[in-house]
Amino acid sequence: MLTTPTLHDIVEFTNNPNLTSFASLLCLILILLLSNIFKKNSSCKVFLVDFTCYKSPSTQICSSEMFLDRIRHCGKFSEASLEFMQAILEKSGLGQSTYLPESFLRKPMNPCLKNARREAEMVMFGAVDDLLAKTGVECKDIGIVIVNYCVFNVVPSLSDMIVNRYKLGEDTVCYNLSGMGCSAGLIAIGLAKQLLQVRHKSHALVVSTENITQHGYFGDDRSKLLTNCIFRVGGAAILLTNRPSVSKVPKYQLIHTVHNHTAASDRSYNCIFQDEDHQGQMGVTITKDLMVVACKTIEANIITLGRLVLPIQEQILYVTNYIIRCFALTKVDPYVPNFKNTFDHIITHVGGKPVLDEVKRNLDLTESDMEASRMTLYRFGNTSSSSVWYGLAYMEAKGRIKRGDRVWQIAFGSGFKCSSVIWRAMKTVDREKNNPWSDEVDEFPVDLEILESFPYHFEASKNV
Repeated sequence: MLTTPTLHDIVEFTNNPNLTSFASLLCLILILLLSNIFKKNSSCKVFLVDFTCYKSPSTQICSSEMFLDRIRHCGKFSEASLEFMQAILEKSGLGQSTYLPESFLRKPMNPCLKNARREAEMVMFGAVDDLLAKTGVECKDIGIVIVNYCVFNVVPSLSDMIVNRYKLGEDTVCYNLSGMGCSAGLIAIGLAKQLLQVRHKSHALVVSTENITQHGYFGDDRSKLLTNCIFRVGGAAILLTNRPSVSKVPKYQLIHTVHNHTAASDRSYNCIFQDEDHQGQMGVTITKDLMVVACKTIEANIITLGRLVLPIQEQILYVTNYIIRCFALTKVDPYVPNFKNTFDHIITHVGGKPVLDEVKRNLDLTESDMEASRMTLYRFGNTSSSSVWYGLAYMEAKGRIKRGDRVWQIAFGSGFKCSSVIWRAMKTVDREKNNPWSDEVDEFPVDLEILESFPYHFEASKNV
């Protein structure tokens, strides 16, 4: 449990001979805190007009039993690997109605490039079509397009697919982010914000997705099998604008974006790594360093975020605790600021059940705080960078977003990277027909306490 510094801690600390160094450091940090408080933000305002999340047709629903049947039929896995994946599915936190690509549901499976393109088109175009219909924005008004995904690299790029499909103008600024993991969706929001600072009276379209057709691993290395069990089809389309004329229409105002990475560290860089196994099968290895790296990267992110959003008293408590821990002769527990008093809703990337458990513990959150993320994992699985949008859609479908509410989305992924985005609700959001949760939200939340956790990494199989 994370605690506030006690009187004993302070007394012990004041007896430290390095008090002069402490005083100098404290003065410097206080100056930095004050500069953050009084700093004027001269950049133009950015708004989230609306967003949509893709919901696959019911024909692509895949239960655990169906998943195991299909992968058994493909003949690529040993019996031990099949038993291993079955055990993971039972503890994964995924429900029985997540979605897989059409090519994985056929007998035999056919994860070819043509089918991968088809999946990408179905998800991206489905989400964007719904978004344009929902907002009424015309394609000619979109001046910026950013598409992010991780493992699927194709020529022309996915962002080019968007431009071609909707016949966007030749002056459209177009970016394609790949290989950046599950945090890339919020990184794309940060990039869109920067572009909207210099491209006036424009709209930015951000599409976040992952391609499951070419994400599958067909080998027996246990360190790579986890991705087969938790990643599922999904994607989101987000429309941002800097047009003052629509400042009363959008759902949210973008308040802060905070991004950091620790890729300079070999431990961070290698903890999620795409490579080939001894038989030449491509897959993503998840190492035992993942949880340690994730915690450190998230901590660094929230330190920066805290200087922007926390009340001065919380910042002082954190700084005091930090300095005491630097100089104290005995171990002092770290103090984590109470972000629950700063944000009305916290939506974290779903990762997997062990990741959500660790985020809950480190940020001292309640099960109520974790509800949207756990239900997203249960209903849609890990949809990579778009999962934080399914979480926000869940909160909207439940009628919990009220005008003035502050929403914190936080995502993390390979590299290792962590991103936070802060929104303020411009209006109370009522239930909407094209929300992916609308027709079933009353069935949630479901009870997941009976599920055991599982390690988020596995050593390679002995025969590898």
